[in-house]
Amino acid sequence: MLRASDGRAAGTHRRVADYFDRMQHRRVGTTGLSVSRLGLGTMTWGRDTDEHEARDQLVAFTEAGGTLVDTAAGYGNGASEELLGSLLGDVVGRDDVVLATKAGISARNGTRVYDTSRGHLLGTLDASLRRLAVDHVDLWQVHIWTDDAPLEETLAALDHAVTSGRASYVGISNYSGWQTAQAATWQRAVPGRTPLASTQVEYSLLNRAVEQEVLPAAAALGLGVLPWSPLGRGVLTGKYRTGTPSDSRAASTHFANFVNPYLDDRCAGIVSASTARLSREYSTWLDASVARPATARCHVAAWADCQPL
Repeated sequence: MLRASDGRAAGTHRRVADYFDRMQHRRVGTTGLSVSRLGLGTMTWGRDTDEHEARDQLVAFTEAGGTLVDTAAGYGNGASEELLGSLLGDVVGRDDVVLATKAGISARNGTRVYDTSRGHLLGTLDASLRRLAVDHVDLWQVHIWTDDAPLEETLAALDHAVTSGRASYVGISNYSGWQTAQAATWQRAVPGRTPLASTQVEYSLLNRAVEQEVLPAAAALGLGVLPWSPLGRGVLTGKYRTGTPSDSRAASTHFANFVNPYLDDRCAGIVSASTARLSREYSTWLDASVARPATARCHVAAWADCQPL
């Protein structure tokens, strides 16, 4: 997704819209769901990104032809969904976006909690719908794999979300190759179950681990691939070459650990080898890398990542 920026002005977002021009649209996997080539992620909304900046981002994104907007119940412990919900129907029409959210990660007493049980997932989905002020989402994803709940129980929650009208399509996120294959095969093998539409995973020049097993599994089973942070959590933009900008995520107390793993010498070498053309040509590389039969692609990038160098 196009993640929220690190305090950029509205004018920057308009330049981003001009830069990407009108986005292409693609089908997600073997489904009929059509999404924009780039998605808008909202991980920092409601915390680092306030209502005014979020509004500017959403306007710039939709004016550029973007439709896929991704959030999660775990983003800001629901704050991201709540802010997005306040903008739907005001800044953009509900039917003008493909609304995606996730469940399975939450915070409790300051501690991150992973829970993919049926009861927790469905309860989280209901809370997400209330915060988003909608009666259904277009794509609902299990945010993470856990060993604490049986896989069939987790997948049963996805089925119920579709049959009850709460979600139009379902997917998974951050699953390994074998986990992806097991989940997708289970859904296709049992009559009446809802096939998985997509898998959302991290994928960039700095992290290509999914090429080994996840991408082949998705291709074989017809899942769309939604790569998040294709510009290496912002590092591939080159903004950290000479230090850490004060308004960047690496300077944030709650996002520093998210960026710091990519500020080592190995990643610095990759960034140094890149040129100013990277942000304009990178999506071509990513498209070619995830181009598999029956697998539609959508980039899950960072909003700040997508600014031309």
